[in-house]
Amino acid sequence: MKALILVDIQNDFIPAAPGKPEGALAVPGGNEVIEVANRLLPQYEFVVATQDWHPAEHKSFASQHPGRSVGEVVDLAGLDQVLWPDHCVQGTKGAELCDELNLSGVHEVVRKGTDADIDSYSGFFDNGHRKATGLEDLLKQHDVDEVHVMGLATDYCVKFTALDAVQLGFKTTLITDGCRGVDLQPSDCDRAVEAMRQTGVRIMTNITT
Repeated sequence: MKALILVDIQNDFIPAAPGKPEGALAVPGGNEVIEVANRLLPQYEFVVATQDWHPAEHKSFASQHPGRSVGEVVDLAGLDQVLWPDHCVQGTKGAELCDELNLSGVHEVVRKGTDADIDSYSGFFDNGHRKATGLEDLLKQHDVDEVHVMGLATDYCVKFTALDAVQLGFKTTLITDGCRGVDLQPSDCDRAVEAMRQTGVRIMTNITT
């Protein structure tokens, strides 16, 4: 079976809009993926949304490193870690999936980034592949062998979710018009898409199942 994975379509990743404040880590154009998701949802028998769900003291937050700034890289649990603004803190409005997302079409939500000591870009594992989120087991329980991936952000959580999906043996497609990226460095998103392509991810736009 084919499944759709919606990566981190949460309020904190969405830019300001009329009646809606700027998310704490707003991805440029992030709101544009919602329409794509809502259009595609009815075409899939199984849809999973991933949700960043950080404790308030998460070590990926620049606020937890006095003298450090957003965008700097530090060592965290033996891994290079980009420091981010506080975002998607458990129980906050910013951590909620976007109100405009048609949640009636989402069958399961998998939370990640719950360990304060290590980040989790991928929907499948933390960044050190030390603990699984349960997404792989969930997909296998529903006899999923193919996944289509979209969401936020292209160069981080989408990229690592797609790479792990391929590594785990799922036939994997990236839906490019359903993704937007951070681009901390120029062309980060282009490099991310190419890395996915080289690993075996099919790259598609305006996909229909």
